[in-house]
Amino acid sequence: MRAMVLDQPRPAEENPLELRDLPTPEPCLGEIRIRVRTCGLCRTDLHIAEGDLGLKKSPLIPGHQIVGVVDALGRGVKNLREGDRVGVAWVHSTCGECHYCRKNLENLCDRGRFTGWDVDGGYAEFAVAPESFAYPLPKDFADLQAAPLLCAGIVGYRSFRLSNALPGERVGLYGFGASAHIILQVARHLGCEVYVFTRTEAHQQLARQLGAVWVGRAEETPPEKLDAAVIFAPVGSLVLDALRVLRKGGTVSLADITMSPIPEIDYDRLLYDERVIRSVANATRADARDFLRLAAEIPVRTEIKTFRLEEANQALQALKHSKIRGAGVLTIS
Repeated sequence: MRAMVLDQPRPAEENPLELRDLPTPEPCLGEIRIRVRTCGLCRTDLHIAEGDLGLKKSPLIPGHQIVGVVDALGRGVKNLREGDRVGVAWVHSTCGECHYCRKNLENLCDRGRFTGWDVDGGYAEFAVAPESFAYPLPKDFADLQAAPLLCAGIVGYRSFRLSNALPGERVGLYGFGASAHIILQVARHLGCEVYVFTRTEAHQQLARQLGAVWVGRAEETPPEKLDAAVIFAPVGSLVLDALRVLRKGGTVSLADITMSPIPEIDYDRLLYDERVIRSVANATRADARDFLRLAAEIPVRTEIKTFRLEEANQALQALKHSKIRGAGVLTIS
């Protein structure tokens, strides 16, 4: 199979991925093999390629928003069949036994493994995954449109839920890439007013088209205080911007897997009055199932820009420099 492979992290501009021919993987006990059709781009892929997240295996095939068709079954697979269309997301597997798994917090599993980081991912013509971590996809979503749902959508949905936003409340979204353009639609469907903070004109235009009631830059002050905020950009200073316009008792949730340092917070002015800052780590299978059902119900419209598999380096560069309107997706087969 053809795959884009990472040996050592380097800046995206130095083309850290190399196109190679590799043996097609075989599914093990409880696993399926997927002929990959599309794979969504995620900022986490960029963090891995550039070394912001330590490399866990080398060589590595990145990518964790996989859409494809089951083409081989390992022993013990019970529910899926060859030809089924499935999606694979960031969480590859969990132990099912640790303190967190027993508390229905498998997203925090002590022995969790992650697609495109601990194991090879979807920047390739084939990928393997446990049957229990593969998701049937809504029929109304084409392969390209489905790919961003599998991390941008799922983790974005968990981040939105943990912001504690209620119907009718005002929600701020900081950064407007793949996740935010999906979650804006979710928030509006649930009755929220959405305020978008982004510096890129193309992203501001898309936010308005999708129904944001106000759009501006992070340093600007919206006409109303926010009840909740979700930060999708890995920029620590945005925490202060969000707290500055957050009402008493509001929550700021941090959706990214890594973030630049958060500056010193003026406790009396920005954090007092029971304001909350909380991180978001990964997602559970329940999050995935709930979100995919909701995405079909709305239905979510994913704005995408496509790249060929061999253009993955250029795709990461475009992602890094905010040149993708909506979500980036690799077309594989």
